[in-house]
Amino acid sequence: MTSKNFQLPLTGGCQCGQLRYRVIAQPTTLYCCHCTECQAQSSSAFGMSLRVGAGGLELEGRYSAYVRDEGLSTAAEGVFCQDCGSRIIHRGRGDDSGSSVKAGSLDDTTWLEPVGHIWAGSAQGWVKLDGLIYDGQPDDDYAGLIAAFRDRYGNSL
Repeated sequence: MTSKNFQLPLTGGCQCGQLRYRVIAQPTTLYCCHCTECQAQSSSAFGMSLRVGAGGLELEGRYSAYVRDEGLSTAAEGVFCQDCGSRIIHRGRGDDSGSSVKAGSLDDTTWLEPVGHIWAGSAQGWVKLDGLIYDGQPDDDYAGLIAAFRDRYGNSL
C-alpha cells in the first residue's frame, strides 16, 4: 500500500467548526478500534484513532468532556464540542497522557491509512481487516502499531 504524506501541523475540528485543534507533534500511530465502546460512541462499526503524545495537541474553542471510570486507573476522557456534540478526542486523565484524535475530524483525511486494528474480536463480520490485527487490547503497549506507523509514515515530515 502507498500512502500520501502529511505535514504538521495537522488541523481539524468538530462538525460545526466551534471546536478546533492542531496536532503539533509527530503522531505515533493510526489504527482502527473495533471495541463495542468505540462502536457506540462513533455510531459506526469502529473508531479511527490518531495517537498523539502529551503536549502534541492544541485545542481552541468551547468543549466538554465525558469521563469514563472516574477515579480509577482506567479513567478516560472523551472531549466533544459543546455546540454540536462531535467527539474529537479520547485521552487518559494524567498530565503525561497522550490523546487519540478521532481521525475523521481532520481537515485533510486523504492520507489516512490505518496500520492496524485493535479489539478485532468485536469487529463487525463484514469489515475487512488488514495490517496488524489484535483480538483485544495490544499487549505490547502499541509497540507494533507504532513501528508500523513509523515504517509507513516516517518520512512524512
